[in-house]
Amino acid sequence: MIMTEPFEFELVFSLPEGDHDAFALTDAVFEAGFDDALVGTGIPGLVGVELEAEGEDAQSVILDAARRLSKALPPGTRLREIRPDLVSLADVAEKLNVKRQALAQRRMPPPSLGGLYRIDEIAAALIEATTPEAGRRRPRFDVAPIQKWLRAGCAARQLNAKLTTRELDPVSVEFVPAPDDARR
Repeated sequence: MIMTEPFEFELVFSLPEGDHDAFALTDAVFEAGFDDALVGTGIPGLVGVELEAEGEDAQSVILDAARRLSKALPPGTRLREIRPDLVSLADVAEKLNVKRQALAQRRMPPPSLGGLYRIDEIAAALIEATTPEAGRRRPRFDVAPIQKWLRAGCAARQLNAKLTTRELDPVSVEFVPAPDDARR
């Protein structure tokens, strides 16, 4: 029996030049089979799609969703970014429904860039923070409700790296063979 689990993530696409109707973009997302997605069209030239999907592993779930969406959105649309990847303590606190200070008081990894943290390092720190040490209070937050978001984070970081190094084509959302692979 194949076990599936839910993952929560956001895909950000850059749109081709020109005007794009927000309603048409939203309809395209829904027609691709993502009826429960949140669609963000507030930044010209970009569309963000926040969704939850189930599957065996985060990377295949994210890639499947990105491929389906890239086919449904206007031709020339490019996958720009997958989130969560780098997150702020405020992002994590909002997900946990706690104040940012509740996290800042815990042992957290060093920030990576401008106050942003790598999601997989934050996930490990949260797991450690929710494991009570002898003689210490239990933290006042529960990580269980955001596990689907945290589980998607490691795959998001890996896929963003592949987008950056051009190992993942942003238009087709297919892996590009390495030059050595193409000659064999």
